[in-house]
Amino acid sequence: MTPTTETSTSGTIRQAVDLRSFPGIRRLAADYAEGTTGLLDFYAGHPGDPGAWRRAIERARAHPRDRAALCDALLAQLHHRAAPPEACAAVERLRDPGTVVIITGQQAGLFGGPMYTLLKAITAIKLAARVRQQFHVEAEAIFWIDSEDHDWNEVNGCEVLDADLQPKQFRLPDPPGAGELPVARLPLDHSVTACLDELAAVLPPTEFSGTLLTRLRSAYRPGAGMSDAFGRLLEFVLGELGLIVYDAADPATKPLVASVFNREIAYTGRTADRATETGRQLEERGYHAQVVSSPGHVSLFHLDGGRAGITAIGERFAVGGRSLDLKALTALTRSQPALFSPNVLLRPIVQDALFPTIAYVAGPNELAYLGQLKPVYEDFGVPMPLMYPRATATLLDSAALRFLGKYDVALADLQARDESTLNRLLEAQLPPEVEQSFSSVEAAITDGMHRLVAAVPAVDPTLEGAARSVAGKIHHELQNLHHKIINAAKKRDETLRRQFSRTQAQAFPGGHAQERSTAFIYFLNRYGPGLVDRLLNDLPVEPGAHWILTV
Repeated sequence: MTPTTETSTSGTIRQAVDLRSFPGIRRLAADYAEGTTGLLDFYAGHPGDPGAWRRAIERARAHPRDRAALCDALLAQLHHRAAPPEACAAVERLRDPGTVVIITGQQAGLFGGPMYTLLKAITAIKLAARVRQQFHVEAEAIFWIDSEDHDWNEVNGCEVLDADLQPKQFRLPDPPGAGELPVARLPLDHSVTACLDELAAVLPPTEFSGTLLTRLRSAYRPGAGMSDAFGRLLEFVLGELGLIVYDAADPATKPLVASVFNREIAYTGRTADRATETGRQLEERGYHAQVVSSPGHVSLFHLDGGRAGITAIGERFAVGGRSLDLKALTALTRSQPALFSPNVLLRPIVQDALFPTIAYVAGPNELAYLGQLKPVYEDFGVPMPLMYPRATATLLDSAALRFLGKYDVALADLQARDESTLNRLLEAQLPPEVEQSFSSVEAAITDGMHRLVAAVPAVDPTLEGAARSVAGKIHHELQNLHHKIINAAKKRDETLRRQFSRTQAQAFPGGHAQERSTAFIYFLNRYGPGLVDRLLNDLPVEPGAHWILTV
C-alpha cells in the first residue's frame, strides 16, 4: 500500500516508511524504537516515557563534575575554531549546575561525512529544544567528535552525486602515520586542495555552491587537523543554532576523567567481561551482540606515539612496547591522562562522566553496543542516559516522489541492483489482454502436455521421456517469447525506465542507503542553508519510522 503523503506548512512533502522495512535495520533497533518490554531491561529507560526523562534529568544533575573546567576547555576549543557566538553562549549556560545536555557524535569524516552526521546533529538540537519546552530545564545539544580513532580509511573519503546522479567518490591519500596515529593528530596536506578542486568540478553548480566551497576551503586547508576541519564545518552549518562541538582529543579534559581511566586499570578486564556477558544475554533473547571482547582486555588505548592497545599479561600490562606493573600504569594515568583514550566500550562512560547527559542520540548499530553497557555504567557509578534513535530519512525530489506514488513502489524495492523491480513495473504496464492471453495459452499448453505425458506410456513406455522433453522445450520457448514481450515493452517505455533509474539513483546510490553514503554537503549544495531549517521544522524525530522528504 502506498504510504500516506502529507505536506507541512513550509511546503515539505513527507512520507513515513515502517522502520522494519528499511534496508539495514536490524531487529534490535526496530524493537527498541517500539519499546519492546524485554529489550528495555538493557537500557536506562525508554525515551517514549516522560518519567524516564525526568529520572534521567535528576541523575545527570546529581552526579558531581567539574563544570567550570569542562566549560573552560570547551570555550578554548570554540574560540580556536572561531565558532559562532550562539555556540559560545550555550557553553556559558552549561556552567549552571541545572543545565543538562543531549549528546551525539561521530568520527571526523571528510567534508562532514555522510548525511546521517547531519541527521544526528539535527535530532540532538530538536531534542534539546523539546526538553526545554516540556520539562522547563535548560538543555544544550553537543556533538562529540570521536577524533582519537586511528582508522584513517573510515574518515578519509566522501561521496556525492554528479549532475547525472551518479555517485562520485573522493578520497585523501594516506599521510605519514595513517592507521597508527589518532585522526586528530593527522594534519591535512596539499592533497586536500586538489580534492576540493575535484569536488568543485563534480558538484552540480547551484546558487549555493560558491559559499559552500569557500567554507569548505577555509576549514579543510593544508596544515589544518582533520578533526579541527570537521568541527569548523559543523559549526558553520549548525553553530548558530547553539550546537556545541567537542573534540574528544582535547588534552585539557583528560584530567577530568582520569579517575575513570584509573578504575578501568584497577579492575582489569571487568568492563569487557561485563559487556560481553550482557551481549550474551541479548543473544539469548534473540538479538545480536555488537561488541565481543577478549579476556584480559583493557578498554583503554595508550597514545604515546601511535595508538596502542593495553593488555593484561599476568600481573603486568603490555603498553605499546613496554611492560608495566599496576602501580606504574596507574601512576601514568594520573600524571599524564592525556596519553590515554577510551575504546568503544569505555567512551560512553567517559562521555557521561564529563557531561550531564540525559540522552545520547544513537545510530542503529550504536544502540546494540550501548545495550551492553548498563552494568558498566553501574560499576563506574556514572548515570546512564537514555538512548534515543537518530532521525532517519531519504531526500528525494518531487519527480521521484511522484514516481513512487504513481507506480506504488516501496522505497526498499529500489535497493536491489538487478532489474527485478523494474521488470515487475514493466510487466504491469503491458496491455491486460497480452498478459491474459499469454497466461491462458501457457496454462492450456502446460495442461495438455501433462495429459499427453501421462497418456503415451499406454502406447509405448519408452516415449514418456520424449514427451517430457518436448514439454520442456515448449515451456522454454514460451518463456523466451514472454521475455521478448518484456524486452519490447522496455524499448517501448523508456520513460518508465528513466524514471525508475533516476529515483533509484537518489534513494540508493550505488546500492547503498542515501543517508549512509551521500555526503550531507551534496544536499547543502543543492538546497542551501534552507535545508537545515526544513529539517528542523519538518523532520519528525519520533522513533519507529524512516522518512521520505521532498524539500
